[in-house]
Amino acid sequence: MDAVLQIFQPGVLFPLIIAMGFGIFVGGVPGLTATMAVALIIPVTYYMEPLAGLAMVIGVSFTAIFAGDIPATFLRIPGTPASGAAILDGFELTKKGKGGLALTLDLMCSVIGGLIGIALLILVAPPLADFALRFTNFEYFWLGLFGLSMCVIMSRGNLINGMISATLGLLIATIGIDITTGYPRFTFGNPELMGGIGFIPAMIGLFGLSEVLKRVQRGSSVLDTPTIKEKVKINIWKAMPIIWKYKWTVIKSAFIGTFTGALPGAGADIAAWVAYGVAKRTSKESDKFGTGTTEGVVAPTSANNAALGGTWIPALVFGVPGDTITAIVLGAMLMYGLRPGPLIFVESRELVTGIFTVAIIAQFILIPVGFLGIRVYSQLLKLKTSVVLTAVVIFSMIGSFAIRNSFFDVSVMLVFGIIGFLLEKIRVPLAPMILGIILGPMIEDNLRVGLMKTGGSMTPFFQRPISLVLFILIALTLFGPFLAPLVKKMFRRRTVNES
Repeated sequence: MDAVLQIFQPGVLFPLIIAMGFGIFVGGVPGLTATMAVALIIPVTYYMEPLAGLAMVIGVSFTAIFAGDIPATFLRIPGTPASGAAILDGFELTKKGKGGLALTLDLMCSVIGGLIGIALLILVAPPLADFALRFTNFEYFWLGLFGLSMCVIMSRGNLINGMISATLGLLIATIGIDITTGYPRFTFGNPELMGGIGFIPAMIGLFGLSEVLKRVQRGSSVLDTPTIKEKVKINIWKAMPIIWKYKWTVIKSAFIGTFTGALPGAGADIAAWVAYGVAKRTSKESDKFGTGTTEGVVAPTSANNAALGGTWIPALVFGVPGDTITAIVLGAMLMYGLRPGPLIFVESRELVTGIFTVAIIAQFILIPVGFLGIRVYSQLLKLKTSVVLTAVVIFSMIGSFAIRNSFFDVSVMLVFGIIGFLLEKIRVPLAPMILGIILGPMIEDNLRVGLMKTGGSMTPFFQRPISLVLFILIALTLFGPFLAPLVKKMFRRRTVNES
């Protein structure tokens, strides 16, 4: 109860509202992602209480995901990757003069989907935590690899590029003092590297500075968008009957979003596309999808906010991030001295209750903040790219320096910004690298402790039932796409021979 009351203290509620306003700005500007918003806001939370800091992270992520639908609807330019599916019917409604209705549906369905996702999180997480208490070093080793493999297979680009990115992340995670032997690794005599690569500066560089470099390369003087000519009309009472008409689509999409988000590496963008595809296949008016149907609006936006609740399930229960946003959250928790995993429900029960409460309250605050964002968005289009990108660079440098008051961390941010820019040029996704940096210590530590227990034998890693199941899932995830065509050919040849 104390955790619930603490949410309404000015030290938690005001930062939450401010973060949600920042999320509307970042999500509504094409090219600035929700992940980038969270990465930029983490340094601000460094000296806060854990609940206040996590409240800002939760607030900025939910609002940024919704705000990405604003440019997707008005301009056919997704503000965030999770808004990619919103362009299909939202923009068509805008061309019919119904952009305000589409965004009203977006906002209300985002709130409903978010509430369903959080409700499922509250119901599913504690029982899963009890199950996770059975895990030993063997299971956590395979679990870390499973989370990494899911991210690799679901990342944009081909499988090989995803594996390259994940491997780079694991290599970066080995920099610093070896906790087993106390021997420095890959430091090249630089004392600044003894503590390893700072996660937050690396994250800000990969998702903040690299985006700036991409936009500078385009050389556009404005945000590549025309001015909104339509007068935005927001009418909740007109939207609610439509939501009621498609209530099962909303509920179904929210469930799909939650469970897709719970898959490590999937995230809100994949959830939105899956929900849209399922809605189209099961709809009585499937031929209208893509032409401006309201059902095509409610499905993806119900899923992408619900997915955020789903991503917290593996993050809290197993300490494995569901997406890059919760990867940053895990880094922040470690920064606060918290240990994500099944014991967090015992050791930090009040904090977990506070997180759940903040997430619920954020959904209701999203309604007025979202309407305000829709109203002022046309003003944001008047900003020049140079102004927005300069602000991003300044925030990136300040944020990187503020963590440890270290200019070296600023250098790390700059280096990783260039690395991120170059990797995306050759279509290597960044998400697996981030998860590799986050999960690297977990994978290595549990592998080495497990080997110490077994005297160097890998056999026990395959003997426990849960370990064996996780190993099979990893094998199917990574090699299934290659084996499936071979299995089909063998099955066809057998069928032909029998006939």
